[in-house]
Amino acid sequence: MTHYIDIRLMPKTEIRENVLLNQVYTLFHKRLYDLKVTEIAVSFPEYSLKLGRLFRVHGTKEALGMLMGKEWLGEYARHCKVSEIMVVPDAVKYRTISRVQQNMTEAKLRRLIKRGTIKDEDVKKYRIKMFQGGLENPYVELRSMSNGQMHRRFIEFGTLTETPVTGEFDLFGLSKTATVPWF
Repeated sequence: MTHYIDIRLMPKTEIRENVLLNQVYTLFHKRLYDLKVTEIAVSFPEYSLKLGRLFRVHGTKEALGMLMGKEWLGEYARHCKVSEIMVVPDAVKYRTISRVQQNMTEAKLRRLIKRGTIKDEDVKKYRIKMFQGGLENPYVELRSMSNGQMHRRFIEFGTLTETPVTGEFDLFGLSKTATVPWF
């Protein structure tokens, strides 16, 4: 992770911030899928309660050059300010940015009902427990390219560390083990 690109989201009145982030992240995922690369990562340096307006992409200069070799932002480019490929500063910390999943979902409940492994009287208890134990992590809402369904991808930020950990990233730019520079 020697280089990075900042994509500053600039929502206008016709498009809300969360919708713009969802669309940019979906396009980013599609571009990574098309390239089949595992050395490009994403971070959200302005993360607080929400992921923020700064979408940072990390990688080698070559990998980022491949990513930016095509106008992958499409119509959303006019709502973003994209930086040049820049070198990561020297004094940075590192952290993992990964997906975290809720273990109780409506889809899982439907499967349990279909299999007959949950009793009718326990369905209501399951739903109550599901809504009480919801994740508080920030998320992006993505549309599946295969079936068109919307799903939430909850993001978890690991603890800051002084040393980087190399590894592969998934096609969403996330990893449970590999770190990204945090600055």
